[in-house]
Order: sequence, then C-alpha cells, then structure tokens
Amino acid sequence: MKILIVDDEPLARTRLHRLLDELPECASSRIDEAGDVDSARQLMRVGSYELLLLDIQMPGASGLDFAADLVRRRPHAAALPAVVFVTAHDEHALAAFDHGAVDYLTKPVRRERLAQALERVGPLVARARTQGGGTAGAANDAPALSVVERGALLRVPLAEVLYFRSDNKYTLLRTATRHHLIDTALGELEQRYAGRFVRTHRSALVAVDAIAGLEREASHACTAGDDNADWVVRVRGLSETLPISRRQLPVLRGLLRQS
Repeated sequence: MKILIVDDEPLARTRLHRLLDELPECASSRIDEAGDVDSARQLMRVGSYELLLLDIQMPGASGLDFAADLVRRRPHAAALPAVVFVTAHDEHALAAFDHGAVDYLTKPVRRERLAQALERVGPLVARARTQGGGTAGAANDAPALSVVERGALLRVPLAEVLYFRSDNKYTLLRTATRHHLIDTALGELEQRYAGRFVRTHRSALVAVDAIAGLEREASHACTAGDDNADWVVRVRGLSETLPISRRQLPVLRGLLRQS
C-alpha cells in the first residue's frame, strides 16, 4: 500500500511511521511524510497514494479542508486515496466522517487501533485496484450517519435506516438489526433527508421505503397529549410500530396509494 502521513509534528509522524513498520500488512508499503497540506498536495502531484493518514489542525489549510477538497474532486479524479484522520482533537470526529473519512484515530495512536483502521481501508484499496485505479474512498460517497458506540465511531448507511424516533434528549436510529442514539434533532433530520423519510408523528420519522402498511389498533394505549393513538405504521422487517398523528394520517395514506 502507498501511504502518505500528513502531520505538522515531526515526532507524531515518526511515531506513526514506526507503528506502520511494525504491522505485517505494511511490510511492503511505501510510506511518505508531509508536514502540511501544501506539501502533501505537491507529493500527490508527482505520485499516487492509496491512503492518507491525516492530521486535522495544522498551519495553513486544515486536514478537514484537504479532505473536503478531495471529496469535491472525487467524481472527476481517476484515483484518490482513502482518508483516515489522526488527531488529538476528538471533538472533530463527526465532522471527519462528514468529510468522507474511513476511520478516525486519536493520539496517541495505539498499534491495535491502527491495525483496525488498515483492515477497513484494505477492501477499499483492493476494490480500487481491481477497478483499474478507481477511488479508494468511493465507498464513503453513499449517504451515511456517524454514530458513537462503546467509544468507537461508526458509519451507518442511510439506506439501512428504517426510522428515527425521539428518545428523551436524543434520537433513536433504528436499522433492521441494530439501534443507536444520536444527538441530531428530528426536525433537522426531516429537512436533511426530505423525500426519503416522512414524519408519522411529532416523535417519529420513517423511511418511505420501509412503510409496510397502516393499521388501526383499538387496544393501542393512548399517551397524554397523543392526538390519534389508534393508527400506527407497520415498519418493514420489524414487529414494532410507530404512532401516527391525525395530521399525518392523510399524508401516509397518500404515499401508500402512490406506491
């Protein structure tokens, strides 16, 4: 693998280089270093790389700026590297995934954690090579949400999300097999993914493609303030249902008539 370390701290670059040298999967890798984004761009003009290990806060352009530029170039570039951010500032983690990162490592980087990141990058690089130099980071083009689980940051493809539902101060994200808590408000999700998700109730959004049907549940327990607790949405692949408000019932019926 052809790897470029981009970090303004020489000691950080040296340590990361040493960790890579210790990993068997990097035994035959070419590893170069750059102290800032401008230097990295110069190296990429004369050579190709399959992986960028990229710091975020550096003099001049930041790592996020560099990653955003790569994302903009992706549709028109023959080959661009996968990006793994390596930084001491974990508050940038969610922004990093919004910029197409494959993984996010915090300093000091542990050898085991670096190996996990390389495992994620490996299939992308292999696919790019098979496709004749395609973009290693292309797998991240599909819309996804970043979630935190047991201290690790994960990407959940939007296509796998069946519904969102308010859960106290958080929002519950539900897939066919998992659920996660995120801190993005339902209103923001509704605006961001208009057309893919529809409001069923003030407390829930459901993926339009995940609506299996509507049904009236005479025994449905009404909660305080619920304006129409008898109607619920059946969600594809799940036994649970979502409440429907009186205002949204005609909207959902209209969607089903169109399908």
